[in-house]
Amino acid sequence: MIRNILVVASLLCFGSPVLAGGDAAKGAELSKTCAACHGADGNSTIPSNPVLAGQYESYIAKALSDYKSGGRQNATMAGFAAALSEQDIRDLAAYFSSQESSLTIPNR
Repeated sequence: MIRNILVVASLLCFGSPVLAGGDAAKGAELSKTCAACHGADGNSTIPSNPVLAGQYESYIAKALSDYKSGGRQNATMAGFAAALSEQDIRDLAAYFSSQESSLTIPNR
């Protein structure tokens, strides 16, 4: 009985599609919509728009999910995120996290 409970608990924790990785190639296709504000590779040149390139995959996925659910407030992003499936979110997160960031830390 305990063994069955452990198996089910493991499947619930580790078999969740939320934890499944995204496809960066599919994310690259989806990211064309993002390019106007965040740059073609996620390196925004607009100071008010964040650089997505090189960001943690889990952070990007969480942010997009929060925009979609209303947990994070931004009218523009909420509109775009509303149309994304959970797989789209994982794919975009995989793509942007795989890009090299243009951000640098200045020498002091």
